[in-house]
Amino acid sequence: MIQRNLFSNEGSVYMGSQSEINDCTIGIFGVDYDGTTSYKSGTRFGPSAIRNVSQSLETYCPHLDKDLSNIKYIDFGSLIIDSNNTESIVSKVKYATEFLIKNNLKPLILGGEHSITTGVVSALVKKYPNLILIQLDAHADLRDSYMNNKHSHACTMQRCIDNLPQKKIFQIGIRSGTREEFQRMRDNNQLIDIKKGDINIILEQALNEYKKYPIYLTIDLDWFDPSLVSGTGTPEPGGFMWEDFEIIIKTLNKFKLVGADIVELSPDIDSSGISSIVAAKVTRSLIMNLDSNKINELI
Repeated sequence: MIQRNLFSNEGSVYMGSQSEINDCTIGIFGVDYDGTTSYKSGTRFGPSAIRNVSQSLETYCPHLDKDLSNIKYIDFGSLIIDSNNTESIVSKVKYATEFLIKNNLKPLILGGEHSITTGVVSALVKKYPNLILIQLDAHADLRDSYMNNKHSHACTMQRCIDNLPQKKIFQIGIRSGTREEFQRMRDNNQLIDIKKGDINIILEQALNEYKKYPIYLTIDLDWFDPSLVSGTGTPEPGGFMWEDFEIIIKTLNKFKLVGADIVELSPDIDSSGISSIVAAKVTRSLIMNLDSNKINELI
């Protein structure tokens, strides 16, 4: 049963979404929040932009050779939140994710800013204590506190590590952070440099011993180069293109993805609408990848 007091069903849903949980394997919800953004705000409009733009996409992806019409998923709408308290939002995200897990749904969260990831991860580790985290991002997000807020989007990976029993995280595409953050990433062998050769080979080698482990994937859209995705609050030059993402998502299709999020879309910054289209296509790819992995196959 859908908890009507948990989600708001106003507005559109992601294309092809079912109206009932029955037979669905993936659950989607949005978090319309940008309370800790550190440059340009507007990510609270991200989930609705992704949903609206999705209606213009084809259901078929030639790269993955999959069609959304063959996948059962439900979009619950956006989480009902108190936007004045980041910690309460993280807790609400955790509660909503637990609701999805109880209904055997893999969570796919539409942001919103990156602080929401902590709530999803803290819910998933209860079911998957050996969960590992993969982050596509321009920023390390490893600060312990930022602007007196330990739940800032600049701290989200550190908060996730705090919740991960194995403390295992792989960070891909990071090109901005403090000296201390980069030293930590290097010391812990968690920074994957996919620009040094073939992306698929580098990624598979890094993840080789984790093929049977449950993986959570978090995607900050500023991972992409600003020439492709300008609609994000903290863009960083030197990013990646769509072809790079296609290689990564196809490679991760060989692994055990149990959940994902896509965050930091600020649609109003990009008047062309291209950033929202990219975000909607990323969402389509994530649905297809999540559908490729069966929860009962995981260790």
